[in-house]
Amino acid sequence: PPPHRPRTNPWTRGAVLQRHTRCTSTSRTRAAYARRSEAIHERRTHEEGAHRMEMGDASMGCEDVAALASRLVERGHGVLASDESPTTLDRRLSTRLGERGTEVRRRFRDVLYASKLGGSGVSGAILHEESYDMADGDGIPFVDKLHHQGVLPGVKLDRGLAHLHGGKQGETVSRGLDGLDLRCEAMREKGARFAKWRSALGHQPSELAVVTNASVLAQYAAVCQAKGMAPIVEPEVLLDPNATVGDMAEATRRVVAETVVHLHRHGVSMEGVLLKLQMAVPGKRHGAPRDVMAQQTLRTLRQTVPPDVPGVLFLSGGQGEDEATANLNAINQLAQETGGAPWALTFSFGRALQASVLQLWKGDDENKPKAMAMAEALARANAEAATGRFEGPHPSILADEVDLHETFRGHHQDALTELQTKG
Repeated sequence: PPPHRPRTNPWTRGAVLQRHTRCTSTSRTRAAYARRSEAIHERRTHEEGAHRMEMGDASMGCEDVAALASRLVERGHGVLASDESPTTLDRRLSTRLGERGTEVRRRFRDVLYASKLGGSGVSGAILHEESYDMADGDGIPFVDKLHHQGVLPGVKLDRGLAHLHGGKQGETVSRGLDGLDLRCEAMREKGARFAKWRSALGHQPSELAVVTNASVLAQYAAVCQAKGMAPIVEPEVLLDPNATVGDMAEATRRVVAETVVHLHRHGVSMEGVLLKLQMAVPGKRHGAPRDVMAQQTLRTLRQTVPPDVPGVLFLSGGQGEDEATANLNAINQLAQETGGAPWALTFSFGRALQASVLQLWKGDDENKPKAMAMAEALARANAEAATGRFEGPHPSILADEVDLHETFRGHHQDALTELQTKG
């Protein structure tokens, strides 16, 4: 390195946390991002091509977690998040349909997995563990249906949230490390090729919450990679009505920076891990123009995410279907206008890929074809947004709904209320 730069690891905790003071809008920085992005893209394209020739289709699986991670974020592709717990999905189905239970959950998931997701820009689907034991009406397992169309099955491995002792009121830590290695082996045997683990933090998290959750996420990622599965690491900053766009960006910066430090500490390969993050979307009481949200989001990523990470997946919680797509499109357009990015910027949406589908289906299988068509249309819209080329119109039939906020999960106040209810 040049004499004026110390020979230190750029991903130590101090280096990462101090990077936010640097300006990322200079022409020299933009040029550097462009050169690095192009080089990394060329390398990954070559590796993916060689891997496909060697391994064939998705049903064959693969041991290379870097290739798996890169495949999930191929250009113009993203991930369907359909890993809702039975309790969460039952509440959603009950609210929309007045029905709940294992059979109605199976039927709704069949609508999603029977859709032509692979040809609509979906490279992977995160499933709940119970979905691995479910099949369609003809007895074809859901996992096989996904493999057949080239969609990699993934699985949610965390066991939910527990109260964080010593933290602020309502702060949590994710659970599930006990026996994780055995669960990874079992789920891979059932067909899973990647996994997801979610931690949830407020927009003003304590240092204890940031460090504790970062450590848990890194331990999960290390185990996953050791068992041949690509880990998606999700340190979600929960939306709060009082959070400004700056609050969300700063909280994300702190959380991601600490998570990256722990990933390195636990020997996690950056080329075989994906980050799933919240956009810098403000709370309802503090609106912000879309371009400001995109600037804050991209600036935060450039300060904290190592270039070797193949991609950043955005979640859609609290946003409407059309809003989530427009925000993703704006972030990608800004990245392209300011020198590019070394990682893919794509989606891992749940409700923003399912709400209109559920509304059309209504629990009636006679509506299944048009519900499947909606699932494909929503996927295509977000696949276009992942390249900054979405022009509209948006296929959502729920545009009048300001957001898809559910009162039983996702937002900071909801998480606190649910924990207090559970004691």
